[in-house]
Amino acid sequence: MANFVLPDAVLVKNYIGGDESALSTLIQRHQSKIFGFIYSKVNDRDLSDDIFQDTFIKVIKTLKSHSYNEEGKFLPWVMRIAHNLVVDHYRKAKKMPYQRETEEYSVFNYMTDNVLNIEGQMISEQVASDLTKLLDELPEDQKEVLVMRMYQDLSFKEIAELTGVSINTALGRMRYALLNLRKIIEKNQIILTN
Repeated sequence: MANFVLPDAVLVKNYIGGDESALSTLIQRHQSKIFGFIYSKVNDRDLSDDIFQDTFIKVIKTLKSHSYNEEGKFLPWVMRIAHNLVVDHYRKAKKMPYQRETEEYSVFNYMTDNVLNIEGQMISEQVASDLTKLLDELPEDQKEVLVMRMYQDLSFKEIAELTGVSINTALGRMRYALLNLRKIIEKNQIILTN
C-alpha cells in the first residue's frame, strides 16, 4: 500500500477542526526549512530555537482564532511570520544597544520625547489612510510585491520565492507599482507629508 501524503491545506483544515496531530505533521514536514531559514539570518542556535518556537506560537494562535485564510501556501505564510520575527529581533537589538554609564556618556543625553503632538498625529493618520487608499488602486500583483518589500522588509529574492515568480518579475511588478502610484498621486494631486 502506497503512503498517501496529505497536502498542507488539508492538514491545516484538520488542525483547525481539532486534530492536534495535523500540526505536528506540518511542523515535522517543514521544520528543517524554517529552522534553516531562521538560523541563516541570526547565526545563533539558541536564538534560532526561540524564534522558531515564537513562529509556531504565532501560527497556532492564528489558526486557533480562525483568522488564517488560505491565500497562498502554508509554508510561505509561516516563512513570512519567521522573517518578521527575525526583523523584530534585530529592531529590538538595534534600539537597545548595551552601553555603560560613564562621565562622557549618559543615556539621558540621548533620550528624546518622540510623542507626536495632536496635529502631527492627525497628519500621520491621514497620510497612512491616504497610502492605504492608494495601494488599493494598484493591481493585486503589484500591491502584493510593494507591501512585501516596503512593509514586511522582504528581499526581492524572498518575494520571488513566496509569490512563485522570478526575481525579474518581482522587480518589474515593484517598478510598475511605483510608476502607477506616482500617476495616481499626480492625477489626484495628493500630498503625502507629515
